[in-house]
Amino acid sequence: QVRLVESGGGLVQPGGSLRLSCALSGSIFGFYVMGWYRQGPGKQRELVASITTSGGRTNYADSVKGRFTISKDNAKNTVYLQMMSLKPEDTAVYYCNLNPPGPNLWGQGTQVTVSS
Repeated sequence: QVRLVESGGGLVQPGGSLRLSCALSGSIFGFYVMGWYRQGPGKQRELVASITTSGGRTNYADSVKGRFTISKDNAKNTVYLQMMSLKPEDTAVYYCNLNPPGPNLWGQGTQVTVSS
């Protein structure tokens, strides 16, 4: 059974940084594009970053481009999201999933709150 577990969220001041981790159990890690998604208060869930199976190609939403970096460690079955220069509008629950997402793979996510 495939399971995704996000961690690393927290409360950070504007301009601060956080690194999120997504540990994937199961045997599919190396075969699919992975993505980080977020859902802010009163907003729809959106894709913020994705990375190919080899890690050689990444894509970002315009709102995070230049501030967020997605990476993966195939040996650890883990995907990371390094977030820098955080803004209050980055406040959201962050999830990882395949891209496109597997409907049964959504985890609980990790809360990121950017506030002074």
